[in-house]
Amino acid sequence: MNVKPDFSKGKNYAETAPAFLSVWEMQAYYGESYIVQGISFNVHEGEILALLGRNGAGKTTTLRAIARMDSPQMNHGEVWLDHQALHNMKSHEAAAAGIALVPEDRCIIPGLTVEENLELAQIAPPVGWSIDRLYELFPRLAERRRQEGVTLSGGEQQMLAVARALARDIKVLLLDEPYEGLAPVIVDEIEKTLRLIKEQGITTILVEQNAVRALELADRAVILDTGSIVFDGSASEVLENEELRAEYLAI
Repeated sequence: MNVKPDFSKGKNYAETAPAFLSVWEMQAYYGESYIVQGISFNVHEGEILALLGRNGAGKTTTLRAIARMDSPQMNHGEVWLDHQALHNMKSHEAAAAGIALVPEDRCIIPGLTVEENLELAQIAPPVGWSIDRLYELFPRLAERRRQEGVTLSGGEQQMLAVARALARDIKVLLLDEPYEGLAPVIVDEIEKTLRLIKEQGITTILVEQNAVRALELADRAVILDTGSIVFDGSASEVLENEELRAEYLAI
């Protein structure tokens, strides 16, 4: 039986609750490029964690490594989810274990309607939210259920990408730049959705260049700089620390 290691003594780990998702000494590469340089952090169940940093800090690489994508190569370290080791898994195995990655480009499947994109996500177990329940969460998608997914607006495509993730039975939602290119009113809708998702007990890691909006939503924040962690603590602490934001987030 796999037993999740105790990371509580590491300098970057939260000390108040057991971890639900643990990343330990992760190193990840694109070819010879050393991008993520031995990072360790915990995420607690039902928490929203903002993973922040300047462009090139290693945020997307971290999400992709957690999701066990073929690229980057995770050459060292461990990832544990709810007592289960993910680091030796392939991406489809990590997905079956409860990891859902919504990439920056959303990856809506051309030629399929909104509903067909959702149905395809449920073609094999484990199945998550019903399509009717997803339409309750995203009424715009219900209105456009017969429309080809790639012809939706940017905000609607983001809703579809999140809905498609929830169509699976997931434990952790990994969101890469969900607000990019969206009008503030649409960002408000996405944030409302993420709060509702949190109420359902789903854990979220949010990578976002709009750091202030992400911090206002998140419980905690991890800040990366050139592939290393420079801050791990409460989101409110980052919002209150102008020097920290100026140095690592340029805000």
